[in-house]
Amino acid sequence: MKQHFMMFAAYNQWANSRIYDAAADLDEEEFHRNVGVFFGSMMGTLNHLLTADRIWMRRFTGEGDAPARLDTILHRALPGLRLAREAEDKRIIDWVRALSDKALSGRFSYMTVSDMRTVSQRLAPALDHFFNHQTHHRGQAHAILTVLGRPSVPLDLTLFQRSEEGRAYA
Repeated sequence: MKQHFMMFAAYNQWANSRIYDAAADLDEEEFHRNVGVFFGSMMGTLNHLLTADRIWMRRFTGEGDAPARLDTILHRALPGLRLAREAEDKRIIDWVRALSDKALSGRFSYMTVSDMRTVSQRLAPALDHFFNHQTHHRGQAHAILTVLGRPSVPLDLTLFQRSEEGRAYA
């Protein structure tokens, strides 16, 4: 299981880098333009991803900042958002690398953001959700690029596995 989650942590970092590279080609108006996805714009979507990751990492580790709302805007400009994303991706990789098999098979409890209730669940399925959530919203970021007439960004897991960064997971 640990190798599986290490792969997804590395894939997450790789895919985020590709999305941020593509977002860097947007002008400020395009970056903020509401195109009708769940969090409106590329700015809103990328902020949501970082916000949700911080919330989950706080749940997993008990450490770090955790915004109180899923639509929190942490950074309005891409450069600051990218630096924060890169730091969070490194934090995720380091944390997953340090997990033991016992921890992966264990349970944890946390308070939900949306309705303030306590949930207890196994860690491994929560990590499945954590990484799947990122993929889901990166798909929306991909759609934003397409709506704005920009080239699509290949994000397939197999493409990652064929890359220098992902070869160890193929």
